[in-house]
Amino acid sequence: MRKVIVVLLAFFFVAAMVAYMCTYTVRFTEIAVLTTFGRAGEGAIKTEPGLYTKLPYPVQNVTTYDRRVRFVQTRSETQQTADARQIIVEAFATWRVKDPLKFFQRFSNAGDRAEDQFRRAEENIRDSLRSALGVTSRFRMDQLFSSDEKGSKIPELETQVLEVLRSSTPGGQTLADLGIEAVNVGINRIVLPEDTTNKTMDAMIQNRQKLVRELESQGDSKAAAIRSKAQSDAQRIQAFARRRADEIRAQGDSEARQYFEQMNESPELAVFLRNVDFLKTTLSKRTTLVLPDSLPGFDMLSLTALDKLRSGEAGQKKGAFNNDPTLKLIPGTEAAKSANAEGTR
Repeated sequence: MRKVIVVLLAFFFVAAMVAYMCTYTVRFTEIAVLTTFGRAGEGAIKTEPGLYTKLPYPVQNVTTYDRRVRFVQTRSETQQTADARQIIVEAFATWRVKDPLKFFQRFSNAGDRAEDQFRRAEENIRDSLRSALGVTSRFRMDQLFSSDEKGSKIPELETQVLEVLRSSTPGGQTLADLGIEAVNVGINRIVLPEDTTNKTMDAMIQNRQKLVRELESQGDSKAAAIRSKAQSDAQRIQAFARRRADEIRAQGDSEARQYFEQMNESPELAVFLRNVDFLKTTLSKRTTLVLPDSLPGFDMLSLTALDKLRSGEAGQKKGAFNNDPTLKLIPGTEAAKSANAEGTR
């Protein structure tokens, strides 16, 4: 029984080793290249995910490539713009394996592992991207940096860098010839050297000052036009008001002429009526009048009127109280209250 178990275990072990050496799997994110004695033919590409069979190593070998997008970052490179300014640019590129057969034929000498071949491919892409960044010389500084988001041409620079990257490599071959597809290129950092920064700041200050002068000139021109129009309107309104006032004054004089003629027929009556109108207007409101007691009828309001009546001097001479030092008696004052009290006694 023990021998049977040992035989079975040995059989399963050998079967597992044979299965491991004669089969391989391809995931949905991978592309496989099957080589026979180190060479890959036309039917060696496996793009569909699943389980496949092969001859044991070293007869056949399988190299699988991840076909998802990969990322390459360049170092900082000094580039010159069209207006002879120096800038430091950092860029990145995303890429993937498009033709696994060409990719294997070009980079298999870097090693049997896919990671070794990816590393060699990224070196070539990085060198190509560094060379493609030379198109920065087609753009001026003010085209790359603008206060208006739509005015910056950095997206156009990225597009041109991508086109140059796809068209050639340092070895004289395109990325498509290497089985590589460049998906995207981006500028992730632009640094200005100190001299360039100072020149850029000076240029920006001059542009702003020019803009300020233009705005001030436009403002002065508009202000002068507004003042001129306001003065013109004011003069027109004043002329109209004076003309209208003359018309109203002439109309009033014409309408008042008949009343003047009637008043001239009896001037005393006219003066009396005017005085009556004056009293109506004055006494229609709460009014306090201060009158001298020398007026006829007001001598009885004097403080010494009772004393003079007792002594029989009252009425002997008209205006007897004209020289009294108390010439004014205002109702509601202390003097008026004393006079009333004296009269009551």
